[in-house]
Amino acid sequence: MEIKHVNPWTWQDNFGFSQAVEVSGHQRTLICSGQTSVDENANPLHDGNIEAQLLKALANLETVLKKAGMNLGNVVGINIYTSDVDGIMGAFGPYEARLQAAGCKPATTLLGVAKLFLPQLMVEIEATAVA
Repeated sequence: MEIKHVNPWTWQDNFGFSQAVEVSGHQRTLICSGQTSVDENANPLHDGNIEAQLLKALANLETVLKKAGMNLGNVVGINIYTSDVDGIMGAFGPYEARLQAAGCKPATTLLGVAKLFLPQLMVEIEATAVA
């Protein structure tokens, strides 16, 4: 499998993502549902703490990937939905560090939304992974 990051500029490097990711020679594609800050019974966690919610959503994504025999290094695309764009911009440090440690530099979209499926939730992450 070959992964090629397509970046006509360099500004995105400051944010830890790629403008596009070209994948060739892969055999499997995993399209993950949005992951949020919930426990194994869908109880919301970290009410009011967007950084903790972002990290728990990422941990839940890693759990899904692991179940499929993958990890963050297989992720080529991430969409992040948040009800607090300003808040999440200040919470990306630890999130970006985990992606960087895994060698993950996905094509990424950040979208502000009115609300998520539970009122306590402030962030949801969906991903596409390849192997």
